[in-house]
Amino acid sequence: MELNSVVQVGPHAVTFRPDGENDVELRFKIYASTRTEELAPVPWSPEQKEQFLRQQFRAQDHSYRNNYPGATFWIIVVDGIDAGRLYLHRQPKDIRVMDIALLPDFRRRGIGAALLQQVLAEGDESGRIVSICVEFFNPARRLYERLGFRQVGQTEVYLLLEWHSAKLTTPSLPASANLK
Repeated sequence: MELNSVVQVGPHAVTFRPDGENDVELRFKIYASTRTEELAPVPWSPEQKEQFLRQQFRAQDHSYRNNYPGATFWIIVVDGIDAGRLYLHRQPKDIRVMDIALLPDFRRRGIGAALLQQVLAEGDESGRIVSICVEFFNPARRLYERLGFRQVGQTEVYLLLEWHSAKLTTPSLPASANLK
């Protein structure tokens, strides 16, 4: 996917721009919007929630930028308005969707699905797996599964999902494999 490519989603023109130093507050706003439901029942003041979210955001941002060398960090722009973020880490055999998130006003419009389909097309064209980690309770998990992602692993909090290109050959099972 090219930075200046345009994805048409219904009446919406979706483009990308590089994530820059001046985007910290936007990135925080996007991050915080993904945690609203999770924190709703927590009996903290709005100030305490914001402090917690800022701490978590800084940790996540630091982790992404330090553990994924060469990753691309994009701001998703819908009809000229900053609407979300898409972070990708391309490796020879894998394209990792590190993060895809949209602000609430841009969700459920098919934008996320269209962007992921572009990433899947890149994976298909290059014969690479596309992977993503998702929390168990994240409603986007249904979208990923609809697009063909399948669970291949899990931790206490996350599921690792992968999508395999039709161009990839399925490894054969050893003769001793017992399938019942």
